Amino acid sequence: MKSSYMRRMVIGRGGCAPFAILGAMALTVGCGNDSSTQAINDGSNDPAMVAQGQQIFRFDTFGDETKWTDALHMNDVIAAAVDPMTALSVGLKVDADALPADVVAAIQSGAVDLTKPATTITLLKLNAVVGVQGTVTTTDGVDTLTSVGVTCALCHSTVDDSFAPGIGKRLDGWPNRDLNPGGIIALSPALTPDQKAVFISWGKGLYDPRYNQDGQNGPLAIPPAYGLEGVHKVTVTGDGENVEYWNRYVAVTQMGGHGTFNEPRTGVNVTNGTDDLVTAKLGRLQAYQLSIAAPPPPAGSFDTGAAARGKTVFEGAGQCASCHSGPQLTDANERLHSPSEVVSEPEPNGAPSYASRSATKMYRTAPLHGLWQHPPYFHNGSAATLADVVSTYNTRKSLNLSADQMSDLVEYLKSL
Repeated sequence: MKSSYMRRMVIGRGGCAPFAILGAMALTVGCGNDSSTQAINDGSNDPAMVAQGQQIFRFDTFGDETKWTDALHMNDVIAAAVDPMTALSVGLKVDADALPADVVAAIQSGAVDLTKPATTITLLKLNAVVGVQGTVTTTDGVDTLTSVGVTCALCHSTVDDSFAPGIGKRLDGWPNRDLNPGGIIALSPALTPDQKAVFISWGKGLYDPRYNQDGQNGPLAIPPAYGLEGVHKVTVTGDGENVEYWNRYVAVTQMGGHGTFNEPRTGVNVTNGTDDLVTAKLGRLQAYQLSIAAPPPPAGSFDTGAAARGKTVFEGAGQCASCHSGPQLTDANERLHSPSEVVSEPEPNGAPSYASRSATKMYRTAPLHGLWQHPPYFHNGSAATLADVVSTYNTRKSLNLSADQMSDLVEYLKSL
């Protein structure tokens, strides 16, 4: 490394590489430079703030090119080895609305070579790769990718596949469970073999937003960034009282944006750069995120009669409503829960309790609207389907639900 700053960007605390492809932005967000719990005006009803926040969410890197280009050299990796087919295979998405008509026609006719990295650089030049910002210079007709950075949308947006698989209109707030953040990060030549092995171990849709801070490996399922309006505890462990808190954490400690995050409860104190490209944007970013509603279930995707019966199970024998209560189906605004109360521990593969690595040492009850959209379930992705979720609760909580009750409960969850 050319400086101690660049070394911190790649290695982080405890000799671990820090890279969050905003992968926890996934738990997208919270405010402040510390653990403050002061309530704020979220701005979600201000159209101007929401519109500005959308641009930040989609396109702002907070200056994290310092990490992804200067430290990790991902621009060189892309130029040498990441063609569009490879990019799509690791879960990167293409915004069809950013493609000019002539490019669309060329793709449809087969005139565009999707096996050449130069085509990926063209897509970056068009600002068409969701969550990735590239600076492209052209000399004598040759495009060169001189820098690259990432945005919130990398992990917390996908597309509707309306043009082709992986290519379509943006769906902001939807977790990109096709994305393989660790696999992408492991392409960096700046990492050691041991670091690469950790990142590769995560798999698609999973990311550990604390690995580069505490050196422990236990990835989370990338969470949705929708349906957060009215929910104060937006992260799985309830750290912080609003979206700005976690947004600051991710922007600085994971993305590598320029600014400061300080959390005395976990001992995390990170400053990148000598400028602050994060703080002034947090309010608008939060406003946009809180404006994103959870998506309704597709028509015909659940049995309405069974869902009605399942609601009765949810509120009665299943005991779900004892925690999944209120308009957002969460008690997170009133309380958190100890690890002994949840059914998602112990963690897979012998990983340490995720709560033990957090500021609260507790878990929040997850909101349930839009649940149909984002398998796998539980904070660690240990339940592949909603049927697995119900079965786990039935066993661990000794609910003694019948097969019909469990089936009906699944249909109700699919209807939320």
